[in-house]
Amino acid sequence: MGDIKGNNGEFKMGETKIRKKKRRSSKSSSDDGGAKIIVALLAGAGAAFLLALILLMSRLESDEVSNGLLNSNVGGAKGVDDQIYLEEAAEGHLPMGMNMQANRAKERRDKLISQIHRVKDGANKKLDKFTRMFNLPPGNPLEKVVNKGGNQLEDFDNALQGKGKMPGHVDLAKDFKDAIHHDNTKLNDRINKRAKKEHNAVGSDEDNSGAVAVSAEDEKNFPHLYPHFPPMPPHTMAVELFGEKIITDVLSYNKPTIAGMIAIMQRFLIKLHEMLVENKHAKTPDEVIQKYFDLVTKYLAPLEEAYRDRSIFPVREDGSIFMSLGAYRDHLLGETLRQAFKNAAHPEKIFVGAVVQNCFGIGVQCRTGVEVKGKTDDGRPITEISDRPPDVNGIEEFCGDPEYTKYCDSGQIRALYVNETESNGPTTARYFASKLWGGETYFLQADAHLRFAPEWDRKYKVEVKSAKSYPKAILSSYPPGFSESDPPYQGGSQGTRLCTCTFSNSDVEHKILRINTGNQCRGEESAPSQIAYIAAGFFFTRAEFLIDIPFDPYLPWCFMGEEIALSLRAWTHGWDIYAPRKNYITHQYRPGRMGLPKFWENTGRVFGRPGPGFNTQLQTITIQRIKHMVGYKESDRDFLEGKNWQIVLTDFEHYGPGETRPLSKFLEETRIDLKTERCGHIDWCNDCSRP
Repeated sequence: MGDIKGNNGEFKMGETKIRKKKRRSSKSSSDDGGAKIIVALLAGAGAAFLLALILLMSRLESDEVSNGLLNSNVGGAKGVDDQIYLEEAAEGHLPMGMNMQANRAKERRDKLISQIHRVKDGANKKLDKFTRMFNLPPGNPLEKVVNKGGNQLEDFDNALQGKGKMPGHVDLAKDFKDAIHHDNTKLNDRINKRAKKEHNAVGSDEDNSGAVAVSAEDEKNFPHLYPHFPPMPPHTMAVELFGEKIITDVLSYNKPTIAGMIAIMQRFLIKLHEMLVENKHAKTPDEVIQKYFDLVTKYLAPLEEAYRDRSIFPVREDGSIFMSLGAYRDHLLGETLRQAFKNAAHPEKIFVGAVVQNCFGIGVQCRTGVEVKGKTDDGRPITEISDRPPDVNGIEEFCGDPEYTKYCDSGQIRALYVNETESNGPTTARYFASKLWGGETYFLQADAHLRFAPEWDRKYKVEVKSAKSYPKAILSSYPPGFSESDPPYQGGSQGTRLCTCTFSNSDVEHKILRINTGNQCRGEESAPSQIAYIAAGFFFTRAEFLIDIPFDPYLPWCFMGEEIALSLRAWTHGWDIYAPRKNYITHQYRPGRMGLPKFWENTGRVFGRPGPGFNTQLQTITIQRIKHMVGYKESDRDFLEGKNWQIVLTDFEHYGPGETRPLSKFLEETRIDLKTERCGHIDWCNDCSRP
């Protein structure tokens, strides 16, 4: 996420910084407001294109125009002038008064013209690259704004050569917003015409009722889905497109929208980026945790409070499914989306909220995870981390595929982009993804490396409705695995049953409860039977789950413990957990030798401490929130206060056990003994006897 700190600030794109030179004097400050939308839109584009785009926003000032000089936020004539001075000084030439400056005026003017040509050529090359990367159609808003800026540069060029007048200020920010609005209006008109033609009266969950969220009627009935926030290109800023009111409308419950939710999360991510930069050399993890919790309290807690115990959006009874996908540098995200829509019985009812955590940019140097390259003579693995190009964006792959573009156009793909440097684990990604829900009937949480059986959506809806506790029933399992060379997945194998647990003996995991599988059923049962635990990588339920068990924003840098927390919270809030009798999705289980990146490796790089060590120190603190919830004696309030870790209990009452059923009963039912740190055999789960 790019830093934007106004005229005197710093723009940061990946590892490239451009610092603004101080002005000598001017009568009015340059207006960089229009640059912000472009910076946000093209975060990661690199210094050259950023320089070009900011230069396009130059405002000429009368006292400098008379001298043939420009004033811009970064570079421009002022930058050229300073650079010439440095070059002359390096060559032993020092300023010799106004006469000498006058003699060099032509040289400086010529260098400025040369720089304008380079900027213009660079902007055109970058535009071509973005057009190819994002499959942008001719006449797209980005092309329009760059071309208009290019025309202004031509006018500058001509004026500097005495062939015309210097141009006035051009408001590219307004032009860009107008172009986006114009294109969005045309798109919605086209979608509405298509939807009107295809739309039938809404019947049962299983009828083909057309595109459920794109008709004019739906726009009237479900205004929170409009305006559609575009899933591409990455890092488009919602506030820049729709204004600050889109945030206040959400927080005031005036008109909550998906776009407003995205704007709130983007604002948090910008502030998080600034905090991480400022605390790169923090002496202790406690300092970082404190500042992170402060950010959540300031920027996310107001959203949580506004919708406490109530639905943000009305739940649609149309059989629609919302898929929550947290993707960390995942090369299979695009294929997962294609599989989901291709194999769905009703793809028009599938909606996706993807949190895409990637190493973004053009010319940015990314890193692999730990790769096993061989073995030593004594059989120990030889590992290394290598350089790699920026990650493939699965949303771009999916939306650029002509077969699936219509789902992106209709608002069925919602994406929140998170730079790798701001990624801090699956619990945070799940929280963000849950906020992209838009009122769909069902909620499916999964990982982003899946394959789907034919009609998986219809079959899971039938299965969850077969559970005795429906609508407060949750389907969950560890799906079977696949390799990328496997044939198309057909499904139908017996679903696993999550019936066992262990207290981890790893020092890194701090004795946290780990979930595992138990016995299988015969596979001939007339209905699903209950199990003890939820798998974070796959569960399917009604969307009211999000009201009763909202995802916790106070669990950064935490990898272990989310499954026991989900299970405990769901059960104590009155929800029963079931194993699906058959599997209809399959999951890629990833051994370490694949060398795929891990978020804790990124945390080490962010804080200048390579390796997982600093992330482990951060998790040592945040995991106490989960252990306190379960009831570990070593994590009670006295212990936390003694360690000065009581901050982990911030807003705990809203994300802890429910009051429908007592925690003690959950521990009894699951045979968890906190004193002996043992998990007993759960008869009712393993023998499939509880309906």
